[in-house]
Amino acid sequence: MNFRNLIWLFPVAITLHNVEEAIWLPDWSKREGRWFAPVEPGVFRFAATVFAILAFAVTWLSARSGPQTIWTYLAFGCIVAALANVLFPHVALTVAWRGYMPGVVTALAINLPVLSVLVVLALRERDVSGWKAVGYCVGVGAAMPAAIRTLFKLGKILKF
Repeated sequence: MNFRNLIWLFPVAITLHNVEEAIWLPDWSKREGRWFAPVEPGVFRFAATVFAILAFAVTWLSARSGPQTIWTYLAFGCIVAALANVLFPHVALTVAWRGYMPGVVTALAINLPVLSVLVVLALRERDVSGWKAVGYCVGVGAAMPAAIRTLFKLGKILKF
């Protein structure tokens, strides 16, 4: 088992997680409006689909380009951002509200173990390293909220 072979688990895990959210998050967001703006099912599913496609695309580019390339660092940044997403908002809000937040099941059962293994393998095998890896993690993590808002707006414009 090595990072180069197992990296394909990343987009699979993201897709499964997005499916869970796509089923339950839109209705949940209407009930939890104090923390999240309600999102229409079609708009959310559009954004989730785009993220899944991007996860497969970045993984494919990383797999083709190999270690220490921009695509592998970008994939690593996405993996770490998705791993952080397990803790916030999923676990944090589930604990704080003492109730199910859509996505927490796949976040804990799939994303946490799979993405943790990928992070360890990528670092151990030196597919990514050093401050460059940290920079991509911070950059991707910082870009995610804006990307989500942009995709929601685009989904509304396209009338999903």
